[in-house]
Amino acid sequence: MRARSLILVATVLLVLSGAAGGVYAYDQARADQIAPGVQVGGIALGGLTRAEARSRLEHVILDPLKQPIVVHNGAKTWKLGPREAQIAADLGAMVDEAVARSRHGNLLARSFREISGGRVNADLRPTVRFSDAAIIRLVDRVRRAVERPATDAKISITGAGISTVPGHDGVAVRAVDLHRSIKAAIVSPTASRSFVAQTRPVSPKVGTADLAKKYATVLIVNRKAFRLTLYKDLKVKKTYGIAVGRVGLETPAGLYTIQNKAIDPAWSVPNSAWAGKLAGKVIPGGAADNPIKARWLGVYDGVGVHGTSDDASIGSNASHGCIRMHIPDVEELYPEVPVGSPIYIA
Repeated sequence: MRARSLILVATVLLVLSGAAGGVYAYDQARADQIAPGVQVGGIALGGLTRAEARSRLEHVILDPLKQPIVVHNGAKTWKLGPREAQIAADLGAMVDEAVARSRHGNLLARSFREISGGRVNADLRPTVRFSDAAIIRLVDRVRRAVERPATDAKISITGAGISTVPGHDGVAVRAVDLHRSIKAAIVSPTASRSFVAQTRPVSPKVGTADLAKKYATVLIVNRKAFRLTLYKDLKVKKTYGIAVGRVGLETPAGLYTIQNKAIDPAWSVPNSAWAGKLAGKVIPGGAADNPIKARWLGVYDGVGVHGTSDDASIGSNASHGCIRMHIPDVEELYPEVPVGSPIYIA
């Protein structure tokens, strides 16, 4: 009885050993084959050998990646070829990973999956390398050809008046978006390799409206014509007759700003020979011997715009450097001109 039991056990072990050997041999025979459900970049490799998988990947992935990247803008075109982009697909690494995923699990689990028609269901990412610096160079070429800087509005103030040159919008390539799109597509065999370089307008830092705001009030003094013109929002509002400095005491030419303002100001008499006995004194505002009548708009170094009681001097070179106006005129002008307003003396 004991001998018969030993023979039975030995027989079972022999059968099991043979079955195990068969499973092992079956598994080894499929060691080079990729399991159903394994994909690389959406490309099915199930049932293929290493060599077959490599051939399919080369055809489906590498061949499309050899097509150039093309960027358009209007009638202009730029290209980035695969050599310059340094595109390289490590097909061997892709196949190795596909096989490794196929061999996942132990011998019995793999064999059962194969026999029962099971799937691995793995979509692996393609291993594709490229030069990001080459993409940046392409985008830079597009920018140099397409972009146009904005032009600021400009103003010219002369004795003849005010003229403006309007600003113009510039154009900028949406470089970040273009770079991102190319970078995403350059490694994809199914993505479009043609792009439009989208642009956006670039506003000037100084527009015509900015000039109108900055130069809301401007005074232009034409010494030869004995005329002072008030500009509001870059347009003539009113012109007044004036007197300017006599020979040797000329009203200084140039672009200045109104420094200060006063109603019936005191007059600090300059220490000059022409001031005679009044030199260095301060004459109170409103006094009969104070030549600054009604209003004062200071310009530069004691020179200013003010009223005068000598109406006959208007239209001549009569002052000691200041700009004289009829009293009603200077009273009308005064509230129109804020401190800081430009005054151009031609």
